[in-house]
Amino acid sequence: MCRSIVLCASVLFGLAGCDLGVDESPVLVIVNGKPITQDEFEYRWSELPAAVQARYKSEGGRRKFLDDLISRELLLQEARKLGLDRTPRATERLERAKEQLALDELMKESVTAQVDLSKEELEGYYALHQAELHAADQIRAAHILVHSEEQARDLKRQLDLGADFAKLAVRFSLDQATKYKGGDLGSYRPGWVEPAVDTALLALKPGMVSEPVQTPSGFHLVKLIGREPESAAEVAAVRERLRQELYAEKQRQRFEALLAKLRGTAAIRMADASRFVTEDAGPLPVAPAP
Repeated sequence: MCRSIVLCASVLFGLAGCDLGVDESPVLVIVNGKPITQDEFEYRWSELPAAVQARYKSEGGRRKFLDDLISRELLLQEARKLGLDRTPRATERLERAKEQLALDELMKESVTAQVDLSKEELEGYYALHQAELHAADQIRAAHILVHSEEQARDLKRQLDLGADFAKLAVRFSLDQATKYKGGDLGSYRPGWVEPAVDTALLALKPGMVSEPVQTPSGFHLVKLIGREPESAAEVAAVRERLRQELYAEKQRQRFEALLAKLRGTAAIRMADASRFVTEDAGPLPVAPAP
């Protein structure tokens, strides 16, 4: 019972600021002469979060929601009867809501609607964030670890001339855990080894061997055996996150350009009372160049 009351109250007061006008839609119920139409019902139902809709479906469904709309209308009529919609506080809150609505519409019209991502821009952004995309990869790699850079470069020359990587690893590598497996590191994700090795692997194509890579352990020759996406869904999720990042950045740039334009053409004069909010506040931020 308590849970139902809480749900009802959240819906009643959550919808209280979006009263809809009467239209030609079929009337579902009339409350003291005020009709609640099917269009109004469907609009308010569609505005509910999915979790709230699911809760209604388990506690009486859309019929229960209609009962809550009736309760809301009764409370709203009582509030108006008492003049609570005309109090100074209610009027002020209404003005604040209208201001916010106007700002929201400005953002849609002048910022969001003006932002477009081309395929070329996206691919360029993905190229700049290969490390994040490769973080979703399953990598097979091998390495040879030696003490000196001189020895590492000598082994690299032998490999360039066609020497077998696995045989050189067995003979020269200091890594006892991998040398007898031909230096095979197995399957791992970026971040499991030294960052310098990860960086070297990012620049390699399958079958390629890096130049000597220095770490606290010594000097490595790293070979990329293969790189495969661990799952298509994970790669898609990373690409979507990067797309959203680029979209948000372009929105920010568009917003700053709009604000710079408005400030550049506005007459702004600080009044005497401004000292109450500017004292000890430091210098004002510099507006970005248009």
